[in-house]
Amino acid sequence: MNTSEVVYLGDLRTEATHLGSGMKIITDAPLDNEGKGEAFSPTDLVATAYASCMITIMGIYCKNHGLNFEHAHASVLKVMASSPRRIGKIVIELDVRNNGWSTLEAEKVIHAGKTCPVAKTVSEDVEITFEYKY
Repeated sequence: MNTSEVVYLGDLRTEATHLGSGMKIITDAPLDNEGKGEAFSPTDLVATAYASCMITIMGIYCKNHGLNFEHAHASVLKVMASSPRRIGKIVIELDVRNNGWSTLEAEKVIHAGKTCPVAKTVSEDVEITFEYKY
C-alpha cells in the first residue's frame, strides 16, 4: 500500500494525503523561492520531521526502559544553502525538562533520539546542531 498521494493545487502549492489516515498537509513554496510562504515548504517538513522523529524515538526508548516521558518541545531552524539549493543546516533546540530523569538517563534518551530514521536518512552534507535543556 502506498504511504501518501500528493496533488499539485497550482500556484506552487501541493496537498499531501496520508492514505492510512486521510490526514492532509498543505505545502507552499517559501517566500525566498517564488512562493507565498503560507504553509510548510517541503524542506520545512524535512527539518521538522527530524525533530518529530527524534521525539518519537525518545518516547519509544522511554516506554521500553520504564522512564517517564510527558514533556518534550522542539524548536527547529532550517537554513538553506545554494549551488545547489538544498538544506544546508538544521538547528534543533530540544527541551525535555520535567520528565524526572537523572543526567545519565537524559543523555541516554537524547542519544536514542539521535539514532532516529530521519537522522539516518538526512545527508551528511547537512550540518545538524543540537541544543538541549534537560
